[in-house]
Amino acid sequence: MLDGAMIVWFALTALSLVFVIWDSLTNGVTSWVQRIAWILVTAYTGPVGAFFYLLACRRPVPGTHDAFTAATWKQALNSEMHCLAGDATGIVVAASIVPVFGLANGWDATIEYLAGFVSGLFIFQALMMIGMFDGDYWKAVRKTFFAETVSMNMVMTGMIPVMLILGSYWEGSDSPTDPAFWFRMSIATIVGGVIAYPINYWLVANHLKHGCMTLPGADQPAAGLGHASPEPSMMMDHASMGGHEHGGHEGHAMQMKDLPLPAAAIRIAATFLVLFAAVWATNLVVPVRF
Repeated sequence: MLDGAMIVWFALTALSLVFVIWDSLTNGVTSWVQRIAWILVTAYTGPVGAFFYLLACRRPVPGTHDAFTAATWKQALNSEMHCLAGDATGIVVAASIVPVFGLANGWDATIEYLAGFVSGLFIFQALMMIGMFDGDYWKAVRKTFFAETVSMNMVMTGMIPVMLILGSYWEGSDSPTDPAFWFRMSIATIVGGVIAYPINYWLVANHLKHGCMTLPGADQPAAGLGHASPEPSMMMDHASMGGHEHGGHEGHAMQMKDLPLPAAAIRIAATFLVLFAAVWATNLVVPVRF
């Protein structure tokens, strides 16, 4: 029965991925970074990712994207996709390699965490969003470090228990040549995304992380619709609150804030405590060894 479920899952994932790629190319009005994030997340989470893409990012009617994505919960979901795409990519790549070395599961999880963090911070946050930070890569690293760390810790809080517990009890699911591996990683990524959503909502609501931004001039209303695009007025509102055009590519966004260092350190420490608590709870089911 499980094999049948995996066949259905992979079929739905393939269809979902084809749709999101096609829609991103033909109907996308966000940055290429945002589109890549949704494509990767859909590859890892299948129809779940496609469902939330439709719910929170896809332009339903020309000229309405800003209004459609304006709600904070949608902004937070789009914001989380940057983190989840980068983190999951690093984790999946590492998880595909570490079985070769025959390490204890604790070391496997540690390497996967580090790979996810490096991929998330240095590629999907800093490198891909360098235009938002005056083209200064290391400034981008500094400015995104806090948001990436707390979000990554929550992603791993959800993923580690799933990966370790299923990896222990599900024969073959630790090998990237076995379909069970990819099904296990899909489940882990979905759980990680759910667990990480509240912290991303908090980050966006407090202007510590940006949400979904429409490319300037990309979302014009279709001819004959009988209404004007709401985007110019919304962009002016954003600009009046301190927004600016980032690197000539991104649309206007509300001015981001920085937490004072002590407050940021406390919150980072708190997320590490939550992560360690998840590892401790996992250890009660499957021994975590080093």
